[in-house]
Amino acid sequence: MTAVDAGANSAATPSRRRRALRRIGRLLPTPTGTPFTFFYGLILLALAVYADVGDEATVNQLLRDSSTDAAHLADQPLVVLLASALWVAGGLLSAYGPAFALVGTALERRVGAARTAGVFLAGHVLATLATELPVAGAVAAGRLPEASLHRLDYGISFGLMACVGALSGLLPGRWRWTLLGMAGAICARDLIELVDPLASWGHPIALLTGVACHALIRDEARSRRAPRTPAPDPVRTPPPTAASVVPPPVSVPRPRAEGEASRRPEDALRRG
Repeated sequence: MTAVDAGANSAATPSRRRRALRRIGRLLPTPTGTPFTFFYGLILLALAVYADVGDEATVNQLLRDSSTDAAHLADQPLVVLLASALWVAGGLLSAYGPAFALVGTALERRVGAARTAGVFLAGHVLATLATELPVAGAVAAGRLPEASLHRLDYGISFGLMACVGALSGLLPGRWRWTLLGMAGAICARDLIELVDPLASWGHPIALLTGVACHALIRDEARSRRAPRTPAPDPVRTPPPTAASVVPPPVSVPRPRAEGEASRRPEDALRRG
């Protein structure tokens, strides 16, 4: 290897590292690029830390007050629907937090903060209502005990599943089916095990909600992918110089043929 080749390789290595770091950085939320995922993720992280290290009695009371069970939905639906989405089930050790950071960042970079928040909220609310309202109906009909109205139901898993469903429709074919396959496998495992029946049924409902949202967000994703034509720079005309000034054309009178009448007024008067 020559000295020139060694120098070129050593110069190219930092450039490749910067590109690799830039690609990795785009996977993580930032306050300017993905404000919804970044600031919402900070709230989730802070409350996850508090849930793990805070006073156990206080944390349990807050979780009970934030639960979207049928009793709370009938009493104060808006409050618990929002409060329940501020906690991560499992705290800091849960995989939902990192998954939300990655999925939310990927979706928000494609469709923006408002649409990402809308998809998350739609999946969280619709899946919660679709699982809790039948419980209230079953209790009213006498098929379930009244204790079923009071249970702990909180977390971001429904909203996360909706974001997964929406993101899958914006990815190329191979990545789309890979992501949907992983989410579908999780939903199938939950339905087979039925550890928590309401969450097990809520996850596929939220996933389908996100897939349905694709029709509402794909136009925004296309507009963000379209290359933007830069505005043309204004052309600055240099001041005229003596060499660039072109003199006006000089008209040379055409000689009259013999006997041709003059077109000047004074010639016409002389002829008269």
